[in-house]
Amino acid sequence: MLIRMVRRELARHDRPENKIDAQRFHKEKLAERFVLKTPVLRKISNDIYRCEIRNRSKKEILSICDDLLAAGGGPERFMAFDWAGKLHRRYTSADFSRFELWLKKYVTNWGACDHLCGSVIGILLRKYPRLAPRVKKWTGSGNMWLRRAAAVSLIPAVRKGTGLADVLATAEKLLTDKEDLVQKGYGWMLKEASREFPREVFEFVLLNRRTMPRTALRYAIEKYPAAKRRQAMKKDW
Repeated sequence: MLIRMVRRELARHDRPENKIDAQRFHKEKLAERFVLKTPVLRKISNDIYRCEIRNRSKKEILSICDDLLAAGGGPERFMAFDWAGKLHRRYTSADFSRFELWLKKYVTNWGACDHLCGSVIGILLRKYPRLAPRVKKWTGSGNMWLRRAAAVSLIPAVRKGTGLADVLATAEKLLTDKEDLVQKGYGWMLKEASREFPREVFEFVLLNRRTMPRTALRYAIEKYPAAKRRQAMKKDW
């Protein structure tokens, strides 16, 4: 009944033009039943959570998220990740296995990857840094979304000034990745790390700039002064 209610709300706010706009941001073809603007989708998610979900147990809420994900569809996936993120104060390290399964089974584009990693997995990792080796294993995956997730999941921690060693080790593992969206993912991670650790990140960039793809390099140095950006981008080889 809850999933039917969710879909009624999605259908009520669905607009055909949204799919055209959404396709501009995704390389892969979208085959969604409903496509909603993110602010609208977030409001629907918040309203349903407040009225129907928040007073339930963590176990029940995560089970509902499982059901939403199994039902398929990007908006349902958005709600599942959104509701799981609202439980962050109740996370335990044991939740990692479930969230990793979600990543492997349900993430099919960069938006879903970044939502799950930024709002759920990354928050769990910040709370339990000892999980970092399990995330680092994703750098060797044949699944590009896991490789992107290995980087994006470290952003919440490094924004708080922790996890630099994991960031640099992950960037080194992904350094020559051929996928554009993986390059952008670890470049973004380095950019966020540069806010708290500007010297260390810049040293890493200078050391690896000859082999780092230009896409990743541009992302990584975005927050540095112009002179440092020119130094990093200079072709002297």
